[in-house]
Amino acid sequence: MDSWRNRVFCEDALEGLARLPGESIDLLIADPPYGLGKDYGNDSDKLDAGPYLDWMTRWVDLALPKLKRRGSLYIFLTWRHSPEVFVMLKQRMTMLNEIIWDRRVPSMGGSTRKYSSVHDTIGFFAKARDYHFDLDAVRVPYDAATKKARSRSIFVGAKWLEMGYNPKDVWSVSRLHREHRERADHPTQKPLEIIERMIKASCPPGGVVLDPFMGSGTTAVAARLLGRDFTGFEMNPDYCRLIDERLKALAAAAPGTGSAADAATCESEQDQ
Repeated sequence: MDSWRNRVFCEDALEGLARLPGESIDLLIADPPYGLGKDYGNDSDKLDAGPYLDWMTRWVDLALPKLKRRGSLYIFLTWRHSPEVFVMLKQRMTMLNEIIWDRRVPSMGGSTRKYSSVHDTIGFFAKARDYHFDLDAVRVPYDAATKKARSRSIFVGAKWLEMGYNPKDVWSVSRLHREHRERADHPTQKPLEIIERMIKASCPPGGVVLDPFMGSGTTAVAARLLGRDFTGFEMNPDYCRLIDERLKALAAAAPGTGSAADAATCESEQDQ
C-alpha cells in the first residue's frame, strides 16, 4: 500500500500536494474556502477577490497533474467566484456540468435588497473524453406510480424504467443543521449523500479520492464506506483530530471499511 493512501496530512495542501505521485488519483473532490470570511481557525477564508483567485489557480495547478487520465474533478463554489473559477478550469479541463446544490434552507428573512441565496454551485470537470462515469451506480429509482403509468408493452424491460433515471443537475439535499445526526463541529460540513454520489459515479471501486481541503473529513468517511481509498490535507489541527475521531468510529462500527490503523491516520507535517 502506498504510504500516502488513507491518510489525511495536517498541513497546507500547497505544500503537501507535491509529495503525491503524478496521475495517481481517480477523483478530486475540492471544497475550498469560499472567500466569505468564515473562521476555520486561520485566515484561509479572508482573502480579497484578487488574491483569492490567484490562490485558487495555484492549488489547481498543483492538484490536476495528480489526476489519472480518466480522472475528474468536483469543486464546491459560491456564485461570487464561480464564474472566474470556471473560466480558469475550462482552460485546463472539460466542463461537464454546473450542478446546483439546493440546501433546502427555509425562508427565514434575509436581505431586503436582493434575493436570498440558498444554494451552492458545484462544477464537474473531466480530464479526458473517456472519463470514468458510472451512471448505473447513481440512478434515482422511479416510484411505483410512475412505473405503473409506464406499463405498456413498449416499456417492459426498459433499463431506465427498472433502474431509475439520471440524476439532474439540481441536487436538493438538506444542509446539516445543528441537530442533524451527521453534524460534526465544522461550520461548512457537506452531507454524506452528496459526496457519496460523486464517488459512486466518478471513482471506480478500489480507486483513490483526493480532497485537498478535508475539513470535517466527510470525503474520507464516504470513501471508506464505499470501498475506495482516500488522501488529503487539512491545515487546522482541531479538524485533523475530528477526522481521526470520525474515521476511528467508522472503523469500530463497520470493520469491513478497514482497520483503525489504515482508515484513521492524520499526520502532522512534522511526522513526515
